[in-house]
Amino acid sequence: MKYSIDSYIKEQFGLPDVDIHTYSPLTLAYIGDGVFDLVIRSVVVGKGNTRANRLHQRTSQIVKAHTQAEIIEYLIPQLTEEEADIYRRGRNAKSPTMAKNATMLDYRKATGLEALVGYLYLTDQFERLVALVKSATDGLGLEL
Repeated sequence: MKYSIDSYIKEQFGLPDVDIHTYSPLTLAYIGDGVFDLVIRSVVVGKGNTRANRLHQRTSQIVKAHTQAEIIEYLIPQLTEEEADIYRRGRNAKSPTMAKNATMLDYRKATGLEALVGYLYLTDQFERLVALVKSATDGLGLEL
């Protein structure tokens, strides 16, 4: 049987299915942050073995709030209505914290992107998630 990562984890740990629409945008952003980081790290590592410091530098340039804000701005015209709604909910969520070295606007856009990534991950739309990330990194000429 073929599993998504999330489905496999849920089965192995006996976690119940939860209606995705009951999750707050900040909960979606929380899981989305980790998933986005994993996608970017996977691409960076896949480009070849190098020093860990160099891997971290390349990854950090993409996962920082400013770059995530650029990514979502590029992607907005490509989003479905539902995806755009998830992004807006995440962007408009009132977070008790703010990223270091980021403007409030970039931080909110980044939170919206992370909420979208979390939503796509938790709804087993990993192919769509990767396609959007690839579109943005290619379209913006981001060096991974």
